[in-house]
Amino acid sequence: MNENYQEFQPNEPQLRHVHDQCRHYLHHHVLATQTDGTSFDGIILNVEADQVVILVGEDVMDRNQETGFDQYGGYGDDRQPRRYRRYRPRRFPLASLATLALLPYAFGAFAPYPYYAPYPYPPYPYY
Repeated sequence: MNENYQEFQPNEPQLRHVHDQCRHYLHHHVLATQTDGTSFDGIILNVEADQVVILVGEDVMDRNQETGFDQYGGYGDDRQPRRYRRYRPRRFPLASLATLALLPYAFGAFAPYPYYAPYPYPPYPYY
């Protein structure tokens, strides 16, 4: 086991519960709520004795789209601006985290593929 995990002996059972939950969700995309009511989503990278490192996502707009000029020098058209998602590591004390929840995905473990008819295909009527 990790040395930090063995050394961790919190005074409050709530911190122990949050620490165990962070270790359980390690490397997963979670929705975290802090004790002040703010919430954010991110990926848990590392859990230490008194803090957790989370990759927090932030939305970034394309600079060319913000100014209204595209790459060819003309004025911007009716296209939607490009959005990117950038993740940066941030450290949070365990005492500031109120809840953690796995971020729900709509499709579960399977991607929505167009399922084709199994082989052998149904007979094709030749007229």
